[in-house]
Amino acid sequence: MGIPLEQILIQTINGLVNGMILALVASGLTLIFGIMDVVNFAHGELVMLGAFTAATTLATTGNFWLALVVATLVIAVFGALLQVTTLRPLLGSGSRTPQEVALTTILATFGISLVLQKYALWQWGPSARKLQEPITGQFTLFYLQYPWYRIATAVLSAAIIGALYLFLKYGKYGIWIRAAIQDRVMAQAMGIPVPLLHTAVFAIGAGMAAASGVLFGPLAGVTQTIGADFTLRAFIVVVVGGMGNLGGSILASIFISLLEAYASLIVSPAQAVIFSFVALILTLLFRPTGLFVPTPK
Repeated sequence: MGIPLEQILIQTINGLVNGMILALVASGLTLIFGIMDVVNFAHGELVMLGAFTAATTLATTGNFWLALVVATLVIAVFGALLQVTTLRPLLGSGSRTPQEVALTTILATFGISLVLQKYALWQWGPSARKLQEPITGQFTLFYLQYPWYRIATAVLSAAIIGALYLFLKYGKYGIWIRAAIQDRVMAQAMGIPVPLLHTAVFAIGAGMAAASGVLFGPLAGVTQTIGADFTLRAFIVVVVGGMGNLGGSILASIFISLLEAYASLIVSPAQAVIFSFVALILTLLFRPTGLFVPTPK
């Protein structure tokens, strides 16, 4: 007996919604790696901090959209401070080889992630917090009452990613960032302040992570462990899409989310994650540069 068409269509919508939230996380992670060559293992914890910051702001003000803006700005500033105080000294050390710098930054960001998890546990406690969605209406989708908020989440995520694309393509500082990604040494020789760009890019990535945490909060609740899941899935996306490839990470986010959504039709959602790891392994074996990286001619 085949799978009903309506179930396939519903899972397609679920996959697209989850894919856009994941793309928002992975875009910031990809941008940071592209310009800094830093594998940020604390990126998921920035998602978690953004969600908790929004929960605190929402409890105080009662305004979800204000909480979204406040959390994004606060975590962006926190990300900038984190880069200046922790990562910049490691990146600026000329006595280490690139391999030593990469290992050091991985260990540093992994340590930061553990510290932020314990801080969240101490500050907000072990119980989950639910953000109240600002859009409570539903519409009929076959046999389901599907929430409009899930659609709005995908649209907002796409809008933020679109704004990032326009900034990178047409903005003065966005062009600087693209120049530094292509050739950091040449960009610095042309007078572009690369260390300041590093800080700005880390702040942008942290803000995008926080925004995704706020948008995801009403869907599943907020705990101090949600960052680990986002970090794992974002790294799968970055590898499948191509390290440092922003467009590839967006396409890979949608691909991985749809893959898990369709897999959950035949196995449990917990087991569907296995299909993402299979895609990761196959990518590393047969296309290690990424599935969505153009083949050089």
